Amino acid sequence: MMNDGRKRELDELCLQFRRDLIDLLHQIQTGHPGGSLSCTEILTVLYFDIMNLDPKNPGWEKRDRLILSKGHAAPILYRILAERGYFPKEDLKTLRQAGSYLQGHPCVHKTPGIELSTGPLGLGLGAGIGMALGERLKGSDAYIYVVLGDGEIQEGAVWEAAMAGNKYKLSHCIAILDNNGVQLDGTNEEIMPMGDIGAKWEAFGWNVIHCDGHNVMEIEKAVAEAKQVTAHPSILICKTVKGKGVSFMEGKSAWHGKPIGDEDYKKAKAELGGVVE
Repeated sequence: MMNDGRKRELDELCLQFRRDLIDLLHQIQTGHPGGSLSCTEILTVLYFDIMNLDPKNPGWEKRDRLILSKGHAAPILYRILAERGYFPKEDLKTLRQAGSYLQGHPCVHKTPGIELSTGPLGLGLGAGIGMALGERLKGSDAYIYVVLGDGEIQEGAVWEAAMAGNKYKLSHCIAILDNNGVQLDGTNEEIMPMGDIGAKWEAFGWNVIHCDGHNVMEIEKAVAEAKQVTAHPSILICKTVKGKGVSFMEGKSAWHGKPIGDEDYKKAKAELGGVVE
């Protein structure tokens, strides 16, 4: 399990990713800051401490797989993939530019390390269920991780997939809900109240684990706990804050996909530390 020293290392890495994300999105004047900042710790723990991967061989048959079902958070995923060595960090500056392999949403056909093209919400869990079934047929012990947004789980396709996951007892498919409480046009409560999310997943037969989605140690512990359950698939409901780390973005739907202007950039960098570029 993670010790305090490793926690400090990952916390520092997350802080650097946030700084770099703000730099990048300010530079290109497009992208999605809010949802990227809310899942930074989730993705960092998975890629640096949990998943079985080989960046030099992205198609390695025995690899674990991550599906970023909330595909608009691609900027932070790309930053992490670059750090892991899937592609050069300098290519990040081409994000969302014409001809770039780093598109606004993940593309499996163009980008090393991407397992599924996402963007239209509600597709990731069903695909993850399919991947987990395929790995079972091959006798593989690989895990499939599906990171969902909590606006996304208002989609009916998610719940159809949830039923299938329980029917086939796909314990190697672990869903992770980035539960920041805010979606494109407002809070979840304003747009489509979901009630007790944990109770809903439990009613669909899933093992539910709650944790602090900004605490790297808690996330790792929750994944380890999920792996101990073999009779049901598991979902981690990670409580997070949209725009985490930048006070004026936190909890604000306006920052779902708003360009970062010069003054806001300076304020954000002042809070996160680092040099204004």
